[in-house]
Amino acid sequence: MQGSAYGASLAGGTFDVGSFIRQPQTCLRLLSWLFSIVVFATITGEGYINIPSEQDAKCIFNKNDSACSFGVAIGVLAFLACVAFTILDAYFPQISNAKDRKYIVLSDLGFSALWTLLWFICFCLLANQWSNTPSTSLVIIPADAARAIVAFCFFSIITWGLLIYFAYARYREGVNEFDTDYRDPASDHSTPYPPASAPTGYQQSPFTNNQDHTGEYQPPSY
Repeated sequence: MQGSAYGASLAGGTFDVGSFIRQPQTCLRLLSWLFSIVVFATITGEGYINIPSEQDAKCIFNKNDSACSFGVAIGVLAFLACVAFTILDAYFPQISNAKDRKYIVLSDLGFSALWTLLWFICFCLLANQWSNTPSTSLVIIPADAARAIVAFCFFSIITWGLLIYFAYARYREGVNEFDTDYRDPASDHSTPYPPASAPTGYQQSPFTNNQDHTGEYQPPSY
């Protein structure tokens, strides 16, 4: 039986790790996962500096702690989302209910669109704050780390934007040759056996004698 539902073959078959990793959507998720690690790990490790005139460490982006906190939050949540959606992508071909597949694809589409917007806001915020950061000879600001954070925020916009495209393509593909109520025949017990249209009971043979001779005497024939 041939067919597909939302960009994947119908339920059944073995999981091919090589084919899964080579999928463009998987590659984009891995890149998004890596970029998110760079952003939040760099901010956490090098995004705060000690300033003599300040009691606490301040964010390297114009001493705006909210900018650093926003970047860390977006990065951590993007990291977790990439892990979750990668697991769902691996399990996706084993899901027999097309409606469940539709919900997963819509969730992927909505989350990718939201995080593309949030990465864009994060990029604009950090780039603006970095351009307004005053240079001082009293404190050495890790400029390379700041530029890397801004750059990988921009790269994340691209990868998450491409994830929107692939999620929308899967949604547009929908279900081919099957209704949305398709279920795996091996796990679907809603169809009775034998079918309801099958004849039940004993069927009289077409060669039986319809004449009833009970109680009548039949004279012998010579």
